[in-house]
Amino acid sequence: MRILEARNMKYSYDGNKAVLKNISIEFEAGKIYAILGPSGCGKTTLLSLLGGLDSPSDGQVLFEGEDIEKKGLAFHRKNNVAFIFQSYNLIDYMTPAENVALTSKLPPLPILERLGFTKEEAKRNVLKLSGGQQQRVAIARALASDAKVILADEPTGSLDEDTAVEITGILRECAHQMQKCVVIVTHSNDLSKQADVVLRLKKGELVQI
Repeated sequence: MRILEARNMKYSYDGNKAVLKNISIEFEAGKIYAILGPSGCGKTTLLSLLGGLDSPSDGQVLFEGEDIEKKGLAFHRKNNVAFIFQSYNLIDYMTPAENVALTSKLPPLPILERLGFTKEEAKRNVLKLSGGQQQRVAIARALASDAKVILADEPTGSLDEDTAVEITGILRECAHQMQKCVVIVTHSNDLSKQADVVLRLKKGELVQI
């Protein structure tokens, strides 16, 4: 079932050279998508537009058939999508448990334990955690959300190989068992092999591999 769609979407910085050219793509619930492409090609920009962090220069982003501009980008970000940022974007004066509790009414500890945290680690300030641990908090926060779409920017980039494999498995479970739509920007060929659909962004155009 189609849940998220880009329709004739274009984007350019300050009216200069186009970063994205006439992107049209449909994303379905229950699938995991990997978007590949060289650094600087616009992958993160595409993710930002799908998540309502910015507006396209032309074209539309639709959620369940409705232009996200209709209810507002803030509504879309709050209710429809959950982000896993490359830069974590955690609340730095909070603990992992408190960060996860911001996005879910469910107890945060079970999801954190599943991602390798002890009860003691879940109560530490996030600034006292390693980069890999902070990334796992960001992932836990997105997984705990009620949002139907997860948008992930290099979610395994700072993780060791074993943890990356585990996280990829959890993201697949979110798509296949929880029927979420998972869209991942990645450089990882291993991660892309686990995706249901692999897309490549090159010279502003998006094609399915």
